Amino acid sequence: STTCAQAQFPPAPLPPLPDWSGASEQLIVQADDPWITPAERTGLTETPDYAETMTWLDRLVEAAPELNRFRIGTSAQGRAINMIIADRDGLTDPVAIARTGRALVLAHAGIHSGEIDGKDAGLMLLRDMTVAGERETLLEKASLLFIPILNVDGHERSSAYNRMNQRGPESMGWRTNARNLNLNRDFARLDTRGVRALTSVVKRWQPDLYLDLHVTDGADYQYDITYGWNGPHAWSPAIAGWLDQSLRPAVDRALSDYGHIPGPLIFAANGRDLSDGMLSWTAGPRFSNGWGDARHLPTILVENHSLKPYRQRVLGTYVLMAEALRVAGENIDSLRAAVETDRTRFADTVPMDWQPGTEPGEIEFKGIESELELSEITGTMVPRWTGRPITQVIPEIELNQAGLEIKRPAAYLIPIEWRDIAERLVAQGIRVEVVDRPLSVMATRYQLPDAAPDTGAIPFEGRARYVSGQPQAETLRIELPAGSFRVTTDQPLGTLAVLLLEPQSPDSYFQWGDFASILQRTEYYEEYAMEPLARRMLKSDPALRARFEQKLLAEPAFAGDADARLRWFYRQTPYYDQTHRRYPVLRVPRS
Repeated sequence: STTCAQAQFPPAPLPPLPDWSGASEQLIVQADDPWITPAERTGLTETPDYAETMTWLDRLVEAAPELNRFRIGTSAQGRAINMIIADRDGLTDPVAIARTGRALVLAHAGIHSGEIDGKDAGLMLLRDMTVAGERETLLEKASLLFIPILNVDGHERSSAYNRMNQRGPESMGWRTNARNLNLNRDFARLDTRGVRALTSVVKRWQPDLYLDLHVTDGADYQYDITYGWNGPHAWSPAIAGWLDQSLRPAVDRALSDYGHIPGPLIFAANGRDLSDGMLSWTAGPRFSNGWGDARHLPTILVENHSLKPYRQRVLGTYVLMAEALRVAGENIDSLRAAVETDRTRFADTVPMDWQPGTEPGEIEFKGIESELELSEITGTMVPRWTGRPITQVIPEIELNQAGLEIKRPAAYLIPIEWRDIAERLVAQGIRVEVVDRPLSVMATRYQLPDAAPDTGAIPFEGRARYVSGQPQAETLRIELPAGSFRVTTDQPLGTLAVLLLEPQSPDSYFQWGDFASILQRTEYYEEYAMEPLARRMLKSDPALRARFEQKLLAEPAFAGDADARLRWFYRQTPYYDQTHRRYPVLRVPRS
């Protein structure tokens, strides 16, 4: 709720707003319509709270035999996370829906609950496909799973002051959940209840197409509905091709016909405006669209333009959702063929991250004129947008070159004591086998470098991030007890398994801190024992003496640190912990 002090605080000044009207305004029902949504009742300037949203949906579900509501999870504060199933025959079982052959589309709003356009668009679309009888044909070839609010706790932390760069609704939810975690950074880790609930839906229902509905931050431009996915260079090239060739032309055409200006995902290369070009991003698996790409689930990230009015954004989202349903339904055979191609491709190497290509391209960009002005506040030049539309050709910097690439192993082996890692993989839907007898196998293991991990001063998304240098790999015969785990990579989610288990992957469990305990030494030496032992080692081992003396000459800091000298000798003894910084997940090489 807004406090008295907040009520007296002026709204943040935003760039000039061009007038807009479009054919999509005809989608809004009359004020006396019995099925008017709470947002439509305000002229699409406000959004209902959680209770009003669920009350309206319950009334619609009761009246529409095509609709059913299910609780898919519970938030940290105890609120139900609900999903609506829209199916022509009222089916509620994923196997039964799969047997129909119809496309199954999953969409959710409010993963960032201040960005709630998709909720109000979805309510309108559910009505029109059922009781209103306006778009019931969409359900002839497709069914819809719709989660109106994923971050339900953040949704209820509502205020007019949550997003200063966004035009409406008048009061909106908060970006993170009640524990201040960003759900759209959690797809690799599954720490939040919301993303765990969403992942369980994906595992159980196996949707054909997934839409994650957001609103942008950033620069001003003409586009009101922008959307995209990882490109054909990434982990699902056949899916990217289908999205590029079958879905985008149809959705762009529908949005344009309804008076909207569709565009690609837009990120300024310099973080402020588009003067230095546009960055075409490739997402990693912590994000919904990178996660979908890694698991070969066609995933569309929708980013409505925050500087456009709420009314315009909601209507554009409606058009996009409706057209995506239609395209998926009418092209389900080619969509599933693309998915199957990627799920069975098993590329020999797996890129861990992405870097800019060698030469930037160019893109015709529908921008808004800006001027740079010296700020007395920052002392630097800051952009001021004039509101005047311009079309210009700007550089396009594509993150489409693989950075580090890792050769795909035949399998990973996880020791029994790390069963929590196996459980995280199972939660993702990755197939994990339990080894039912002691195992002796030739495998590769990593020894992590001695440098201390860089955890940063502030935790990121509730975790201490561990950054390591190049691990050293050795192949040897390993003995594992019964009850350990085997994860093959020639499975549909094998690429995702590689990205989660390779320690150098930016979104691996190691990088997110799940293996932090292997970085800690728990046995030490005493100077009174180590110093005479070191003297004995020097006397009996000329080669060791030569290495020590060379290190003293080459590294003055080491030479001046008495404890560092003793630690160096300690490392040369069998007293040192032989498992220190040894990554416990093993790689079974391909034959």
